[in-house]
Amino acid sequence: MARRTIQKYRCFKGHRRSISRKKSHSSTNFGQRNYSLYVNRVLKEVVPQRGMSYRTLDFMNTLINDIFDRIAEEAHHLMHFRRRCTLTPEDIQKAVYMLLPEKLAKYAVTFGSEAVHRFVSS
Repeated sequence: MARRTIQKYRCFKGHRRSISRKKSHSSTNFGQRNYSLYVNRVLKEVVPQRGMSYRTLDFMNTLINDIFDRIAEEAHHLMHFRRRCTLTPEDIQKAVYMLLPEKLAKYAVTFGSEAVHRFVSS
């Protein structure tokens, strides 16, 4: 009986991966982060007497994951457009400016840069 061969395809810069992989049950939610705890902490910091329902927290978590995925995908496209192998902060900032409205993008980039600077300096 002939063995079935696994077809290969080329990824970026000649890396190879198999087309079909057996998925384990533990990897079904891989990549989806849960930000409910952080959303609750920020809410309690801003308005201590208010809370959020589980459905609202779930919606906020979905929204954050969706925005994160969109920014990452757009930054990836910019990286490929520039023919670079490394994702730079400039790619992420340009992706934010392309996806978000002007004023919101300006605040997001400013606060994000400040947070990264504080993290690096500590």
